[in-house]
Amino acid sequence: MNEPIHHGWLYRRFILPVLALLRMGASPEKLAWSIAIGLMIGINPLLGSTTILCLAIAFVFRLNVAASQLANHVVYPLEILLVVPFIRVGSRLFHTAPLPLSPGSLLKAARVNPIALTRQLWLWEGHALLVWLVLAIVAAPPLALALTPILRRLLIRIDRHQYPILPSDSSL
Repeated sequence: MNEPIHHGWLYRRFILPVLALLRMGASPEKLAWSIAIGLMIGINPLLGSTTILCLAIAFVFRLNVAASQLANHVVYPLEILLVVPFIRVGSRLFHTAPLPLSPGSLLKAARVNPIALTRQLWLWEGHALLVWLVLAIVAAPPLALALTPILRRLLIRIDRHQYPILPSDSSL
C-alpha cells in the first residue's frame, strides 16, 4: 500500500495552483511574467495596495490574473519586512530625515505637529515607492526569464504525466 503524499504549505498553496494553471493551458512565458510581476508588486511598500495594483497590471498587460495574485499573496510577509528598509534606502537616496522608529518619537511628533508628521510620512512613503519601482523594473525581467525554463520543464513533465498533482492511489 502506498503511503499518502504529504506536501508542505508552499507546495500546496503555490506549486499546485501553478501546475493546475499549466494543465489548463497557460503558457509558461505568460505564467512566468505573471508570477514575476506578482512577486514584484507584492513587495511594494505601500501596504494595502498590492491586490488592486496587481489586478490593474495583469489586465493592462494581459497576464494571468490568478498567477499574479497568487505570487502577490505568497510574498506578503516580505512586504511587511521590507517596508522599513525601503523607507530607509529612500531617505538616504533623497537625503531626507531618517524615520524615527521609536514609538515615543512618533507619538511626540504626532502631538507636537501632526500635519508636519503626516507630510513627512508621505515623503518617506513616496521615496520608498520610487526605490521599489526601480527595483521592480530592474528585477522583474530577469525573474521572468529565470522562471520561464522552469515552467517549460514542468509543462513537459505534466504532459508526460511525470508530475502527479495528487497521489496515484486516491483512496485516502
